[in-house]
Amino acid sequence: MNRYLLIASLVAAAGLVACERTTVVPVPVAVPGPAGPTGATGDSGATGNTGSTGSTGSTGATGSTGYTGATGNTGNTGNTGSTGDTGATGATGQQGATTGGTTVIVVPPAASAPTN
Repeated sequence: MNRYLLIASLVAAAGLVACERTTVVPVPVAVPGPAGPTGATGDSGATGNTGSTGSTGSTGATGSTGYTGATGNTGNTGNTGSTGDTGATGATGQQGATTGGTTVIVVPPAASAPTN
């Protein structure tokens, strides 16, 4: 037990000696003085060369002509209309009577057009 106490005190002393205290030293800060006169303006740089112009592209080929469309069918011919009936023949008028040597002619009335 005596040795234990001795070893513990030696380790504690070594630990305290190993700790080093750092000292902070102030660093002087430079304070700028008054500004000096403005310097002369520098020369302008040289202008660069213009690049080469590219070549013009080729003209494209002409497209093919399209096909002609199909012709439509001819329509059917319409039916011929019915022919109307022939009208009936009118009756023959009566012969006028002869009186005293004079002949009287009776004209039948005008026939009207047949209707359908």
